[in-house]
Amino acid sequence: MALKLYNTLTRKKETFKSIKKGEVGMYVCGPTVNGVPHLGHAKQQVSFDVLRKYLKFRGYKVKFVSNITDVDDKIINAANQQKRDIKEFTEENIKKHLQDYEELNVEKPDVQPRAMQYIKQMIELVGLLEKKGYAYVLSDGVYFDISKFKNYGKLSRQNVEDLKAGARVAERTDKRNKEDFVLWKFSKPGEPEWNSPWGKGRPGWHIECSAMNHSILGLPFDIHGGGQDLMFPHHEDELAQSEAAYDVKCANFWIHNGMVNVDKIKMSKSLGNFKTIRDLLKDYTGMAIRYLVLTNQYRKPVDFSVNSLDDAKNSYDRLKKIASELKDDKKENEKYLKQFTKAMDDDLNTPRALAVLWELVRDEKATGKLETIKKMDEVFGLRLLEKEKAVSVPAEIKKLADERDVARKEKNWKRSDELRNKIAEKGWKVSDIDKGYKLEKL
Repeated sequence: MALKLYNTLTRKKETFKSIKKGEVGMYVCGPTVNGVPHLGHAKQQVSFDVLRKYLKFRGYKVKFVSNITDVDDKIINAANQQKRDIKEFTEENIKKHLQDYEELNVEKPDVQPRAMQYIKQMIELVGLLEKKGYAYVLSDGVYFDISKFKNYGKLSRQNVEDLKAGARVAERTDKRNKEDFVLWKFSKPGEPEWNSPWGKGRPGWHIECSAMNHSILGLPFDIHGGGQDLMFPHHEDELAQSEAAYDVKCANFWIHNGMVNVDKIKMSKSLGNFKTIRDLLKDYTGMAIRYLVLTNQYRKPVDFSVNSLDDAKNSYDRLKKIASELKDDKKENEKYLKQFTKAMDDDLNTPRALAVLWELVRDEKATGKLETIKKMDEVFGLRLLEKEKAVSVPAEIKKLADERDVARKEKNWKRSDELRNKIAEKGWKVSDIDKGYKLEKL
């Protein structure tokens, strides 16, 4: 058996073979920290965490790099709207991202570079592109000329003639091509700025990842990942500038996870159904959320509805209870491990792999259940065999939680929410379970 992954670049499943035997270099576009993490982040973080874990399960040594964008238009605008210092604003949001990912049991990257740490490398990259004739200067910054890169559009499969200017690409009439994107932005009053050969300014969004993955992994590397919404223009532009500058393939595999729906409608701020991870953590555990993500193959959309979350919570709780009651017989069940591996080798088919796990626990004749669950959970990351840590709950918190429980039974939702928020302010999270509630330290 061999691992096959869907490569966006070729639009087909391909047998995965690493550039260096036994080792994998993987770069995944991380968050832009202009706010707390939302459900799109949850989908992406869990999807690539599972890929990373499965590559390790398959025996690879993985170098996993995922960046943090800590300077861009969205961050500057959000900080200005809140009249906040940008550095303080980003540090606060970075902390929230890391906390919420930890709730989902997402392993921290081996390397987590921040854009502001790589300004020097970004300036060098822009200079190289200019020297090779791919960049030109306008009144507000330095731009990449897409007409100079003959394969522009090969990742997103869009015809250059039909392309529309993408997100974060400012329209202006003096660009050589309307899809040309900014590499270096000249600074406006009050914005972060750095000195460069072209004048004081800051990097464009796309140049950040190219500079970081080249500096950390070198080119080419094995896997480049991110959400489907990043395919164009971000990844298309990143691929173009990297390959134009260094005359070498950027990555062998481009992998994109599916998007997020809420009640079967695409999540969007404009539609009013935008939700954060923290919104869900008020009522569901991180493991229930992770379980829901795993019930959908990573390239498919996941629907965060009350029904789907309740189903995931109930299934996860049952599975964990079954696992906790098993006795350790120090064996592995080769039959079920083989079925699990077959499912995961098929472009990380986690729904099928979970079904194999359920077949195992329901098979009365199967041996080696506990050790096999332990092995599978190295990939799933569901903490199925971890015991709940006993935490001493202060009397004040217990009293507030009891009051909230009464309010919920009386269907006084306003009072219930007020008490939940008060509990959270004191550093605790209250979750509703079948019989009462559960308290966890934040």
